[in-house]
Amino acid sequence: MPDAPPAQIPVTEKDLPLAILKDQVPIWTSPVRLRTHDLIWLLPLGAATGVTLATDSDAMRNVSRDRDFNKDSVNASNYLLGCEIAVPVGLYGVGLFKSNVHARETGILSGEAFADSVVVEEVTKIIFRRERPLYNNAAGDFFAPNTGANGSFPSSHSMLAWTLAGVVAGEYPSKLVQVGVYSIASGVSLMRVLGQEHFPSDVLVGGTAGWLIGHYVFEKRHIYHAARALRAKPGIER
Repeated sequence: MPDAPPAQIPVTEKDLPLAILKDQVPIWTSPVRLRTHDLIWLLPLGAATGVTLATDSDAMRNVSRDRDFNKDSVNASNYLLGCEIAVPVGLYGVGLFKSNVHARETGILSGEAFADSVVVEEVTKIIFRRERPLYNNAAGDFFAPNTGANGSFPSSHSMLAWTLAGVVAGEYPSKLVQVGVYSIASGVSLMRVLGQEHFPSDVLVGGTAGWLIGHYVFEKRHIYHAARALRAKPGIER
């Protein structure tokens, strides 16, 4: 995601539709604005994606296809995603009723990033049209007919979970919070694979894209964290 300066005015609910619309251009054009220092994370990501794509089919053929096991894994992924969603929703409620600016901002930015990720994952699914692991002996074919928005690539659950984790971890950068939200997001990704809903590359790409979107929205729009830092260090140079 491209760098963006923090917002200088408080974020509000009424700004969300326009903010989501404005996010689309920098999100979709971010690959053409990558810089040399982005190779630090882009090269390992590319290598990991290549390895998982090459081994997706073999990996999924080794995952249990027991219906009860798969169903329990899918249910677990839904539950964990619900927990991840509940965090910013709960914070938004606290912010709204307790006049807590920080908590309210977290909820609003989480909603913005969530919507951005829904747009990205739905469009990407339609473009790549990848078969789910339970089809065609886990061949994982791309551009398959009659797949559409129900495709496997990328994982919606993973993208949304990591999006929210990126925002919440940015707003509350304590180790406890980061371990909590990222553990939940990791659990969502793992359960989607064990549930035979997605290939490893689906959750890897989905999770990475989700985190990048969440982090971008936080960096672009948050004001509370920056304001707190300025109060703590009044002599800081700008």
